Amino acid sequence: MNRAEYRGIRSRVFDILNHLLLIMLGLSCILPLVHLLALSFSDRAAATGGLVTLWPVRFTAITYEKVMEAGVFISAFWVSVLRTVVGTTLQMILVILISFPLSKSKEEMPGRNIIMGVVVFAYLFNGGLIPWFLVIKQLRMLNTLWALIIPQALPLWNVILMMNFFRRVPKELEEASIIDGATYWQILLYVYLPISIPALATLTLFGAVGHWNAWFDGMILIADRDLIPLQTFLRTVVIKMDMNEFMRNPEDFGLYSDRSLRAAQTLVTVVPILIVYPFLQRYFVSGITLGALKG
Repeated sequence: MNRAEYRGIRSRVFDILNHLLLIMLGLSCILPLVHLLALSFSDRAAATGGLVTLWPVRFTAITYEKVMEAGVFISAFWVSVLRTVVGTTLQMILVILISFPLSKSKEEMPGRNIIMGVVVFAYLFNGGLIPWFLVIKQLRMLNTLWALIIPQALPLWNVILMMNFFRRVPKELEEASIIDGATYWQILLYVYLPISIPALATLTLFGAVGHWNAWFDGMILIADRDLIPLQTFLRTVVIKMDMNEFMRNPEDFGLYSDRSLRAAQTLVTVVPILIVYPFLQRYFVSGITLGALKG
């Protein structure tokens, strides 16, 4: 066996092992969701007895009916939807408006280095949990939807990514636009943003997932049950095992298992992100790569 044949065999073996590893990783992510799906559609006896694996045992959809009937769950779901839509939109507007001028040189934007230094410093250091809470309290945002949106309105890491992406846009395009009489607003809207769709899609995904999955701020800042976001409510159900919102009638205990109910709620929580992600996934790698290469 010559050296070239040995390298070819070693390359094929590596490819096989690599594919096997990726398949195992994929199954480790998918199988828990399949188990939750099967558990959510199984009856009380099978779920309680631990008989459910990857296929429903004695199929029933009563758990989903109960989830849809629960007023607190539906309210928390729509709070999270509103928070995600408004919060992500505000994030992207602010990130774009700050990243665009910071992408210019210090000659084009006097004081650019000072502002960038403040951004980097604020990214690396923060005041801590107690000052964060006191600031929100002094601004009278406690127990309001804005308490879940404003503190996360400007993720500085996203600013750095977007700024680096803008700096990769060919300078000739901007110069040609200026010669044609375009203002900086027009350059941003009609030159930079259309070119930056991969980065915008990536950061939109970051913002949406971050808002949708956030639970800690809802636990600290919100006391009104009608304003609790979905993940905070789900934490109460899954970790504290508080099923009082669902099992108020004695006959409910004989109809379905608390395990099935928690599985159904978890799946309902995951579905929106699973729906949105495939539409943005194709931009994800290019958005991160192009935004992170240039400092």
